[in-house]
Amino acid sequence: MTTVLDITLPRTLDALVARLSDGSHRGHRVEAWLFDNAAARRVAEARLAAVGVQARIRSAYKPLVHHFLEEASAAGPVSIALPNHPAAAAKRFRLEAYPLAGMLAGPLSFVAGDAPLTYVVTAGGVETPVFAPNELRPDHLGTPNLTPCGWLRITDTAGAVLEDGPLETEYEALFRTVMQTLAAHTWPASAPFFEVLEITASIPGIEQSLPYGDEVISTAEALHEDFYFAINELFKQRAGLAAGDRTLQPGQIVPDIMIADGPARLTMALHRHTADRPVLRGPATLEDADRPLTPAQIAARTDALGGSRHDIASVQGRPLLARIYDGEGPALLLSAGQHANETSGPVGALRAAEMLRATGQRFALIPCENPDGYALHHQLRARNARHMHHAARYSALGDDVEARTKPPLHEKAARLALIEATGARLHLNLHGYPAHEWTRPLSGYLPAGFDLWTIPKGFFLIFRHHPGLAHTALPFLEALTARLAEDRALAAFNATQLATWGAHAGEVPFPVINGIPCQITETERQTTPYQIITEYPDETIYGDAFRLAHTTQMRTVLHSVQLLRAGLLG
Repeated sequence: MTTVLDITLPRTLDALVARLSDGSHRGHRVEAWLFDNAAARRVAEARLAAVGVQARIRSAYKPLVHHFLEEASAAGPVSIALPNHPAAAAKRFRLEAYPLAGMLAGPLSFVAGDAPLTYVVTAGGVETPVFAPNELRPDHLGTPNLTPCGWLRITDTAGAVLEDGPLETEYEALFRTVMQTLAAHTWPASAPFFEVLEITASIPGIEQSLPYGDEVISTAEALHEDFYFAINELFKQRAGLAAGDRTLQPGQIVPDIMIADGPARLTMALHRHTADRPVLRGPATLEDADRPLTPAQIAARTDALGGSRHDIASVQGRPLLARIYDGEGPALLLSAGQHANETSGPVGALRAAEMLRATGQRFALIPCENPDGYALHHQLRARNARHMHHAARYSALGDDVEARTKPPLHEKAARLALIEATGARLHLNLHGYPAHEWTRPLSGYLPAGFDLWTIPKGFFLIFRHHPGLAHTALPFLEALTARLAEDRALAAFNATQLATWGAHAGEVPFPVINGIPCQITETERQTTPYQIITEYPDETIYGDAFRLAHTTQMRTVLHSVQLLRAGLLG
């Protein structure tokens, strides 16, 4: 192991209280915005009140949502005039208000505002300004970016403003220090630049469930996302690739962020690959699974299905299970777990595979295409069970398994071998996406390159086809979605999520067929003539929500196979 960085930063909240308690601020009014939880902020306010300082300390992260959680109540209609900063991304502040449309009892509307960094909330005939602290500053790639930040405003006894501007918090300083350290470090001339880059941090912050769906506010999760994608982007820039490129293999990046009181602590170290990961307890049964399967459970259920083995080893030495099952009907490939933090797919794939075996269908199966990422997801869930953990999305090399085009293909070789061996015309590729809001607050708030995925919009389908096959898309999707919509629980779930999406993001940018959004794409890049990609918001859900997710995955496979056999894909 090589330690790259080992730092401790004082908690900004504690430093601010100490500074304001020296006697020179008695009678002053203080407003501050920090990345701390409400309980810690209330304690700090009480400590300052005891020395004669009138303080209100708010959240710098999602300040409008915290306004309704901590300072306001609204039973009737609410109108919000949005900040209009010229450097803000489109819909940035409207999306940052999510999920108010699902939380508030009355109707919510948004209008254009006049102030660059202030929401104006109108409820019950009363207007209330809500400041949104942001600073336009160079990001980790040197690009100016409007980014949430700490802020301090001090007014004296005569009403004169003594101070009013950004205040760098320990939350921001950790991110800045890590990115500067990585940029200055000496790396190999070509990828991979490391085997495992691990960032372990304990920070003061927010970890709070919201009264809508599976929504949470987590500054630890947000920092994980910022670290993971910003580091990827840094190495892509170094390699001369676009930020959205999925082919670079920098190595495995593992941010592990925990909420804790006291100073912020962080270590960053380089490790060798290991196949050892802690394994959480899995569900009691496959059919009624209330949580992700363990790797051992995936292996056991796959082995029980029989078939001819075409297993290969992952980069870190784990078995990638691949099977072919002889039978009747058009051959197809069923896969899941390409993005290993999308965990309803492997359950749905195995449930569907058992039924396909029982009906004598000819098909191939890869229940988990990214076993290294899947093992990492188990490790990270042991500490933060509900986080998205996008560090487990890609492979141990740091790339997307599907995006590989050059040897060695490693995990992707299994997919290609099964398609070649079976002649599969259809690939059923089971995926998921975040079940709650995805943010990168230290990189402009919205996840760069993934703007469409920042808030959930229910279960939806992506239909990809080779040129000349477009005529099959709509008839197939109309038939498939009609069958899926017969599940009342899924229909109600989608209706709720689409309504909240619409309130915050506008119309879904592709057709909604029988209550299910469907994206149709023509491409020559995929190996099979047809590919159906499921997208269920499953990062990271449990209980009944997880059961509905994998049941929907299973039903999509079974209905698709029935329609394939009926000739809807030619």
